[in-house]
Amino acid sequence: MSDKITKEEILRICNVQPKKCMKCGKCSGTCPAYDEMDYHPHQFVYMVEHGQIEKLMASQSIYKCLSCFACLERCPRNVEPAKLIEAVRLAVIRQQGKNHMTENDVPALLDEELPQQAIVSSMRKYKK
Repeated sequence: MSDKITKEEILRICNVQPKKCMKCGKCSGTCPAYDEMDYHPHQFVYMVEHGQIEKLMASQSIYKCLSCFACLERCPRNVEPAKLIEAVRLAVIRQQGKNHMTENDVPALLDEELPQQAIVSSMRKYKK
């Protein structure tokens, strides 16, 4: 990675205050992608707060997050872990163009049963 992404840059992108987190774990407890993630929403908050951005940028969890914001709904302090995850994902994409797919790949993966939110979410994740 050529340019090191800082904690301050991630916080500027998402405008989230991880210090508000009281580490209750409710965000992770409600996450539908919990079993798929190597770092869970509450861990993202902790790791951003402590500047462990490089680990998060290398994690596949940034692509496993569904961007459903269930973590936000459960957070008693409105910390918004999904926004932190999204900011790290955007930092990776901006830094090195690490898209796992292009927007042209998405239509082939669509299913009639797929909710519209999933389609919009995939476009947000994988498009610059």
